[in-house]
Amino acid sequence: MIDLKAFRRACYEAARRTAGELTEFRISGEPTPNFHQAIITYSSRNVAVVCVRDAPLMALAVPRVIGFTPEREAGPLTFVDLPDLAAALEVAPGFRLLTAAELDGPIDKAKWPGVSQYDMRHGQPQTLGEGLFNYWD
Repeated sequence: MIDLKAFRRACYEAARRTAGELTEFRISGEPTPNFHQAIITYSSRNVAVVCVRDAPLMALAVPRVIGFTPEREAGPLTFVDLPDLAAALEVAPGFRLLTAAELDGPIDKAKWPGVSQYDMRHGQPQTLGEGLFNYWD
């Protein structure tokens, strides 16, 4: 399990450094999705900082509805690169920020042994992002 306080602190600090506001923190307490989201609001967009629940891996993505409601979104995340926000998050101790290019690329199971074998069979991810940040129904 990741340190939620450290993740929250990193997101607040990154939002402050980039003139954004952390407006929502979505905790995943169910088996899916397997990631938490911090929603940072800017004047022209919202962005989610997503963090795998069981590993200190973060990414930037289009925000998703993660509750079990009719509005819940399924399917892979859409990863984005925002250089200023990425630079602010990369200094967070204990976390690794992955780029959209890494996450949209193929998944090398040998390089990422921490990816759940159940997720690999059930979800059949085609990209690293699908394997790490899953939203299986």
